[in-house]
Amino acid sequence: MNKTSKISNEGFEIAPLRPLQDFLLDSARFQIPNVNDLEKWGNRVSSNLLYYQTNYFLLSFVIFAIVGVIHPVKMTCGFLATAVIFMIFLYVTNEKPAAAQFKQKHPIVSLLLVIGALYFLWYMLQSLLVFFLGILLPFSINFIHSSLRLRNLKNKIANKVETFGLTKTPMGMLLMQLGFQNELF
Repeated sequence: MNKTSKISNEGFEIAPLRPLQDFLLDSARFQIPNVNDLEKWGNRVSSNLLYYQTNYFLLSFVIFAIVGVIHPVKMTCGFLATAVIFMIFLYVTNEKPAAAQFKQKHPIVSLLLVIGALYFLWYMLQSLLVFFLGILLPFSINFIHSSLRLRNLKNKIANKVETFGLTKTPMGMLLMQLGFQNELF
């Protein structure tokens, strides 16, 4: 791994884009993982996530963009509906006394608001499904690829460099935050 193939910013490095030949085509080897040995399977997944991280981020962006191009209105509406639902959830959870007091003072209005919210969810269901498909499809494809892709020598060496703390990559930081601490870290 030479310094010219990485972009560095105060210890934060972006891993190089791996060739398509290595990622998917000729030199790639795939095998169904042994589901009885979850530790070995987890090591394979985390190793591949670290080694091919730039490829996975690019693949995720392309899939999200394709879903967005195919259904631009539904993606936009799904994003806005998700944002509205999230903001309402934050307001209600942070203002519990005010929400409970409003519910006690105005039970019919509260019931109408709940019915309106359910109608809104029903009406926006297709858009929400398309938006979440645009998010979850890349994760699924990345997980399937990282589960099936056998590690090679370059992959193992690159992960050992990550282990010794010589590089800090986005996927390495993400896996650390998610608590995936195995022999790689």
